[in-house]
Amino acid sequence: MRKTLFTASALALALAAPFAQAFEAGDIIVRAGAITVDPREDSSDINHALLGDIGGTKATLNSDTQLGLNFAYMVTDKVGIELLAATPFSHDVGVKGMPAGFEQLNGKLGSLKHLPPTLSVIYYPLDSKSAFQPYVGAGINYTWFFDTKLSSEAEGKQFSGLDMKDSWGLAAQVGMDYMLTDNIMLNAQVRYIDIDTTGTTYLAGDKVKVDVDVDPFVYMVGLGYKF
Repeated sequence: MRKTLFTASALALALAAPFAQAFEAGDIIVRAGAITVDPREDSSDINHALLGDIGGTKATLNSDTQLGLNFAYMVTDKVGIELLAATPFSHDVGVKGMPAGFEQLNGKLGSLKHLPPTLSVIYYPLDSKSAFQPYVGAGINYTWFFDTKLSSEAEGKQFSGLDMKDSWGLAAQVGMDYMLTDNIMLNAQVRYIDIDTTGTTYLAGDKVKVDVDVDPFVYMVGLGYKF
């Protein structure tokens, strides 16, 4: 009985005791986890060099999940500078809405890879002794598109070449850290990134282009370590 009471008392004291300070000026935080880029693409009509804008047509992009990395430096106990990085994302690029007589051009056009490094300022509003640390952030993104290539099906339809223009844009995020120990944390975050690009290809030698607002939501869940 005494042992049980002692154990219960020790647990109660541990829960009541203040948590070690979550973040301090000078801390370096490294996070890693699964990160998903989920495009909310909205494109202009596809433009053909001879036909002009083809009403009702759109470009499409699918989602992809990769290894996400965060590196943050705390400038003060509440304000930090954070860099988002990841292994390259891969997306299929497609065409939809082609009118009667051109339906065969719908479907997968090709694929691309991109890297979206994002530099942000983050702010933690709660007391630094709280184990639960929500935060907000805002910053700037540069998206580099590379390794663009047509599918064999598109080449069979007389498409040739595929290029995507790199993008600069703003980014915003909300997230939370939960301190599991003095150094290890659970992290979850959601971002919105403004990504605008122009895709260009050729159909039987005629230029075809489309402006795309990719504007993805980016979700990440992982673990972090504070140095």
